[in-house]
Amino acid sequence: MDVLLKHTSQLADGELRALRELLDGAFRGDFADEDFEHALGGMHVLVREGGELIAHGSVVQRRVLYRGRSLRTGYVEAVAVRADRRRRGLGGRVVAALEGVIERAYVLGALSASADGARLYEGRGWTVWGGRIGALSPSGPVRLAEEEGSTYVWLPPGGALEDPAGRLDFDWRDGDVL
Repeated sequence: MDVLLKHTSQLADGELRALRELLDGAFRGDFADEDFEHALGGMHVLVREGGELIAHGSVVQRRVLYRGRSLRTGYVEAVAVRADRRRRGLGGRVVAALEGVIERAYVLGALSASADGARLYEGRGWTVWGGRIGALSPSGPVRLAEEEGSTYVWLPPGGALEDPAGRLDFDWRDGDVL
C-alpha cells in the first residue's frame, strides 16, 4: 500500500479521472462538480493498493474571519475510502497525513462533517465549533445556521484561539460554501 502526498498541480489527467471516480463511488453519486472543484488547488493524500486509488483526502487554503483577523485555514475536503476498503483505518491514515500538512502550513484546520464522518474526526481530536458559522458572501456577511453543529476545527499542537465560541466567517465559493 502506497500513501502519497501531492499537490493538485502534480496530478496527471489519469489521476484526476481516477480521483473523480473514487469520489463519485464513495459518495454514491452525491458529489457535484462544485464539490470536486472545492477539493482541488491544495495538497492531496492518495492511498493506492496494487496501483488502484482506494482512499483520498485533500486540504485547501481558505480564509476564515475570526475576531477581526483573517486566519489562514487548512480546509479538509473530499475524504473518501472505496466502499470495499472501509473500516480498515484508511480514513484515519488520510486524515493524519492531512493534519501534518495543516500543522506545518496553517493556523487551524476546519471541515464540515457528515454524521458518518464525524466519528472519524472526533476520534482524532477535531471538535465541533461552539460558536456561530457564517460566510463572507458577495452581498456581505451571512449566517450559515445549517452548518452549526457540523463544522469541526483542529488546532495544531500549541495552537489556541481566544474565544472558542466566537463566530467564524468563511470565504465565499460556488456550490456548498462549507
